[in-house]
Amino acid sequence: MKKLIIISAPSGAGKTTLIKEILKENFNLEFSISTCSREKRKGEIDRKDYYFISLKKFKEKIKENAFIEWEEVYKNNFYGTSNDEINRIWEKGKNIIFDIDVIGALNIKKQFPKNSIAIFIMPPSIEELEKRLKKRSTDDKKNILKRIKKAKDEIKFSDKFDEIIVNDNLQEALIKLKKLIKKFLDFK
Repeated sequence: MKKLIIISAPSGAGKTTLIKEILKENFNLEFSISTCSREKRKGEIDRKDYYFISLKKFKEKIKENAFIEWEEVYKNNFYGTSNDEINRIWEKGKNIIFDIDVIGALNIKKQFPKNSIAIFIMPPSIEELEKRLKKRSTDDKKNILKRIKKAKDEIKFSDKFDEIIVNDNLQEALIKLKKLIKKFLDFK
């Protein structure tokens, strides 16, 4: 059975770092590259970090039902998982790992309830989350406040996930995540 590992968290909780570490393990996983309509950030690579497309093209793809899930995460910033991306990975015989927003995660879980696990990465506190967002220097003060507000909303959905891992210590969180994934994929 083809399996899906769905990882979600507020921005700054550490999910991307954890996923990068998990992908180094031999779990027969491939990262699902999301499609988005926002501008590339410094250092991001098209077709590796995201499939970057225009807002107009994204809306056309919505009308074509090209996504298994999509969301307007911020005003005119759409993110989604394309059917083509899922099929591309499954055709390789690999399981899929997602780094995805909360609503997208729950939508995928609803579509694949038997062969997916949804894991929420919880920040230790909102204050710590704010520190992390400031430290990574990718957003201005206004955007950090927007992300904090969104984080508070996202945390309200955490109880709808199969598992919650509090990331107050990256190595401990990684150990917990590896155990969950090993068990879910039936790895010895």
